[in-house]
Amino acid sequence: MGEEVKEEINSFKDLGLCDELVEACDGLGWKAPTKIQVEAIPHAVEGKDLIGLAQTGSGKTGAFALPILHALLECHSKQGYKSAPAFFALVLSPTRELAIQIAEQFEALGSGISLKCAVLVGGVDLMQQQIAIGKRPHIIVGTPGRLVDHLTNTKGFSLRMLKYLVLDEADRLLNEDFEKALDDILNVIPRDRHTYLFSATMTKKVKKLQRACLRNPVKIEAASKYSTVDTLKQQYRFIPAKYKDCYLVYILTEMSGCTSMVFTRTCDATRLLSFILRNLNIRAIPISGQMTQDYIHRVGRTARAGRSGVAISLVNQYELEWYLQIEKLIGKKLPEYPAQEEEVLLLLESVTEAKRLSQMKLKEIGGTKKRKGGEEDNEDIGRYLGIKGKSSKKFKKK
Repeated sequence: MGEEVKEEINSFKDLGLCDELVEACDGLGWKAPTKIQVEAIPHAVEGKDLIGLAQTGSGKTGAFALPILHALLECHSKQGYKSAPAFFALVLSPTRELAIQIAEQFEALGSGISLKCAVLVGGVDLMQQQIAIGKRPHIIVGTPGRLVDHLTNTKGFSLRMLKYLVLDEADRLLNEDFEKALDDILNVIPRDRHTYLFSATMTKKVKKLQRACLRNPVKIEAASKYSTVDTLKQQYRFIPAKYKDCYLVYILTEMSGCTSMVFTRTCDATRLLSFILRNLNIRAIPISGQMTQDYIHRVGRTARAGRSGVAISLVNQYELEWYLQIEKLIGKKLPEYPAQEEEVLLLLESVTEAKRLSQMKLKEIGGTKKRKGGEEDNEDIGRYLGIKGKSSKKFKKK
């Protein structure tokens, strides 16, 4: 039966979505639904709960966002836009980075229907978020701790009328850091609701949450535990540790027309690297999720929703053993990223100077550990969210 469904569904229209959402998908360049969307959306549109096991970058955000917006539009058409319910859906995410990405996709899909969305994450001023809540958004996307802060302290904010709950990356939401906050949230939202649970893996805790929160869910498995999407091109480059920054700048320069994400091992390294890149006239914003991730989650940040992408691992002599473990984990040997070292080293002088200036800057401001909550990082993220705050000092690019 599953094979027949795949053969019949070739477009978002075939999934039973309303015309406004089909047009929105087309506007985003989504020509055909991904596997998880094909298998999840028809059941969701019918009103069933879902539990989905899907690889990062498989299009799972669309798999839960589209049926939620479809249901919201049905309310809209019956009651008129002004009567479309506020606080219609809640999406919980383990990190603010992911919450921002989810909200961005909701807003893109709902841009033609005046969708209102609020992001409630740590590191952004509570008052500004309270103003966003006061506008009565249709969709709330947030991290558990910050959501509980608002449920406790924001006057008039309640989720008693909530219709949809999404637990994204549920395996990570269920660690001890979020356990109490998640319990508090589940205790104050309606039991009569639709629930979608998405996870990379099916752990014992996820199974327990499934039994507690979902009503006869349809289970969808669109990936194996350690797989990555086919549209993701993965490469590596073995380099001397002392030239790693040079190679990174070279690659970013070669791909200057693209949006790139760079992952580092520590939060301090993220901050230092952002300063180095800014000194070299490369726009960069540091975002520190404060959580561990393995290779599969990181490379999945690109090649999302059926699009192609490139992931390049820069490996030095001290990291070779880890890299070999990754190749074993994903079951493939990766091709080498082509680069002429003599071309790369033409950047050495400028990169070295940029690094020296950046280290001086970090020392001047006391480093990330002495700053309250990473203030400058939070202002950068706040600007992305359209939140006005105190202006940060301008860092001159040289």
